[in-house]
Amino acid sequence: MSWLTDPFSAVFFLRALAGGVLVAVICAIVGTWVVVRGMAFLGEALGHGMLPGVALATVVGMPPMAGAALSATAMAGAIGILQRRGRLSFDTSIGLLFVSMLSLGVIIVSHSRAFATDATVILFGDILAVEGADLVVLGVALTVTLGVAAVFHRSFVAAAFDRRIAATLGLRPGLSHVVLVGLVTLAVVSAYQAVGTLLVVGLLLAPAVAARPWAPRIPATMALATLLGALAVVSGLILSWHAGTAAGASIAGAAVLIAVLSGILRAVIRPRRVRSADSSGVELAPIASAPPEGEAA
Repeated sequence: MSWLTDPFSAVFFLRALAGGVLVAVICAIVGTWVVVRGMAFLGEALGHGMLPGVALATVVGMPPMAGAALSATAMAGAIGILQRRGRLSFDTSIGLLFVSMLSLGVIIVSHSRAFATDATVILFGDILAVEGADLVVLGVALTVTLGVAAVFHRSFVAAAFDRRIAATLGLRPGLSHVVLVGLVTLAVVSAYQAVGTLLVVGLLLAPAVAARPWAPRIPATMALATLLGALAVVSGLILSWHAGTAAGASIAGAAVLIAVLSGILRAVIRPRRVRSADSSGVELAPIASAPPEGEAA
């Protein structure tokens, strides 16, 4: 069992594990709402939209996480402005800004020599470089996520099923949508160092997708997604340790694999339940159709 325990003897591995689990919890909470509301494209777009901010921060010597936060926040705000004042649909606004921000990021990267070794880190993350200060930031981000998700839970639920009913109940679906976009932005930025700008949507969506078929309620989905996300982090880091693969890509790949296995298992179990119900119906049919005891045949 030394192959399993050896990685945990390294301090940098333990820091990476702690950071990855914190990110997994954030992504599980927010990712559940992303799946329920069908906002996957927003997560993908914000992940790519961080690129120009990260690139500029690297050029001027700022922390890349700060550049990612500024860029993603600016993109989220611009989406809202285009949607309200430009009278564009939500998806159309995202699509326009997605291409614009990604193009700007590529232009900055291609015209700077500072990315000879940093491009891979930007695109795929560097969770093994997580430090104590990063863990503090992730802890604060998780606290904010938990608080906002708890306060706006009723609004999110109502808006997810019927915006008109939510408005009738005074739950302000417009505000809840803005808050949810803010949470998605926070989750994407938090996951940046773990999996980079290209793979962030995998950690945001895959655990929630894997948990959704097995949990009847949204809080249960979040809890199960947290466990599956943490499993993806542990599995990905151990694979990276032994196989020498990129840690961020290994984590994202493990998360997607868990989602695939969950889907396969669900597909196998469901037909068995249907067949069991059918066979029970066949066995009970003669009993149901038989005359009550004591009646003449």
